[in-house]
Amino acid sequence: MKTDVPTTGPTAPDRSRSKVLGQVLGEAGIGVALLVLVLVFLAFAPQFGTGQNIRNIMTQITLNTILAVGMTFVVLVGGIDLSVGSVLALSAVVAGSLMTWDALSPGTGLLLGVLAAVLVGALCGLVNGAVTERWKVPSFIITLGMLYVARGAAQEYTNAQTIYNLPRELTLFGTATFLGLPAVFVVALALVALGWFVLSRTVFGRLVYAVGTNEEAVRLAGHRTGWVKVSVFVIAGVCVGIAAVVYMARLNIASPILGNGYELNAIAAVVIGGASLTGGRGSMIGTLLGACLLGVLSNGLILLGVSDFQRTMITGGVIIVAVVLDAYRRRVATRLNSVITV
Repeated sequence: MKTDVPTTGPTAPDRSRSKVLGQVLGEAGIGVALLVLVLVFLAFAPQFGTGQNIRNIMTQITLNTILAVGMTFVVLVGGIDLSVGSVLALSAVVAGSLMTWDALSPGTGLLLGVLAAVLVGALCGLVNGAVTERWKVPSFIITLGMLYVARGAAQEYTNAQTIYNLPRELTLFGTATFLGLPAVFVVALALVALGWFVLSRTVFGRLVYAVGTNEEAVRLAGHRTGWVKVSVFVIAGVCVGIAAVVYMARLNIASPILGNGYELNAIAAVVIGGASLTGGRGSMIGTLLGACLLGVLSNGLILLGVSDFQRTMITGGVIIVAVVLDAYRRRVATRLNSVITV
């Protein structure tokens, strides 16, 4: 059994200095930007710093963080998943129908519903990954198709109707706290920690980085790159299924229109967090900071009375600036690496 992993990934023992510097600069940069935003909103919107508002921000960024965790895996191999919003809706309605099925006891229905949400997400991710890898089609095309398939399936399954009266235990979870933090936010943090561990402490994580950096080198080293690429889409699907359960817990409904546009939010969090859309570079810490920045920005602008349209424009501008800064950051890291090498 082959255990050698190409050492082209940022977490490999002999990873290049430029990638290390780029990642450190990226996370430090987004951390500084987040701190500046917090200070600005504290200065101009006094209610921003209240305990209740901070808990609101944590709750608001939970879904985006969970979806962004899965999206990070996909982006690291150079892929993209445009279907997460629609798959979230399909997972939710399937889970909701089981949770409200009269033939099942409330506890059994809740358990089967949670499992079904994760399973539906995983299956959709498996289809995305398998078709992309089998026919060597860009993932954005396949997942764009899945976006329509899943949304249509969710509407057909429910006849475009919203499912109400979900189990009380689920809605209690949506409002529960753990150590003073919203329980759903704790779930998101746990997934971030798990994702960080997989990417930085396992062979699979090194392969993810290596495939995104130089897939051909990984293949020539004797590793099966296909299963790595399929696996990251399955991981993204599992995260979508978990996000669907959290969504239902917060809203107490399961609707076929849930999650519309969430794929772009997840991609934005990953990109702002310093990941490269060409693959091979990014981190879970950066993704968490990116999701926090988007959440803080949205919340602070609302408190300042900025309209929805203006918030959308500002968010788009932040993404553009993040991409430009990322390019500049890579140049700086390369120059620093050259100086160190000399």
